[in-house]
This record gives sequence, C-alpha cells and structure tokens, in this order.
Amino acid sequence: MNPISLLRILLLTLVPLLAIGCGRSHDHAHDKAAKDDAHGHSHGHAHTAPHGGQLVEVGDHQFNVELVLDRETGRLAAYVLDGHAENFVRIVQPAIEVRLKEPTRGLLLTAVANPATGETVGNTSQFEATAPWLKSAGDVAGEIGRLEIRGATFSALSFSLQATKP
Repeated sequence: MNPISLLRILLLTLVPLLAIGCGRSHDHAHDKAAKDDAHGHSHGHAHTAPHGGQLVEVGDHQFNVELVLDRETGRLAAYVLDGHAENFVRIVQPAIEVRLKEPTRGLLLTAVANPATGETVGNTSQFEATAPWLKSAGDVAGEIGRLEIRGATFSALSFSLQATKP
C-alpha cells in the first residue's frame, strides 16, 4: 500500500473519532443521575451557592439563581450566576418577580447597583426586596416569574427555601 493511501485510510478513520470526542464544546453532559467513583460511592452533581443560599437551576444547566433569605432583616436577595455557580452573570431587566405559594404573596426583587463592581440597574446580577413578613414566614416556596439572560427567556422557575432553626 502506498503512503498516500495509508494516510487517507488513517484520516478517514481518525477524523470522525476526533469529531465525536471534541463535539461537545464544554457541554459536560452533566447527568443528574448520581455517578459512582472508583470506590463504588455514589456522588450527585452539585454546586455550592457562593452566599450560602439556595440554588435554582435555570435552563438545562445554563445558569443558576441563588436565593438568599435573611430572616433577621426580612430581605430576599437573588444573584444570577453561571451554570457552575462560580461567576456572576449581569442581566438587563430592572426587577425579578417572585410569586410565593407559601405564603401566598408576590414580591418584586429590584436590581441593585454596586459601584465597587461597576454594576448598575440594567447591568447587574443582584436583585433584592425587603418585606417584614419574611422575618416570620416559615418555609418559603414559589417560583421566579420571568428571567431574561443573554437573549434567552426563562419562566416559572420553582424553588423552596426551608425555615432555619435558631
């Protein structure tokens, strides 16, 4: 077999294999099913909320919203984060509507400007609202109304915040 024919066969065999291996472009294909490690222990895929709050997955592992409830002040904060909950993602909307099921109420979290980071209303990752009734609300469950992140629209994102025991 001549060298050119051998090269063609090699390229026709290897190129499809390389394309399959590289075609995911950092998609990770994180399944929500638990994975077994080398010792047979099962581990699920999880991220840590940077402010100690509750992460709400947005899209198919595209983004996260971290909800932080400060019962002492009655403040609910929301932080828009990337899919790994490592980096803040600024969005343009001026407020995020939250519809609570327990207790049945609506809450409008407004954009927070931060001169230290250069975030402004219309270009921020942080939103918050304060309501006195949040101080004694117990468990808080509901959904985030509409959220626009980098050209994609998400809605009806369910969440549940457990009451912390003193």
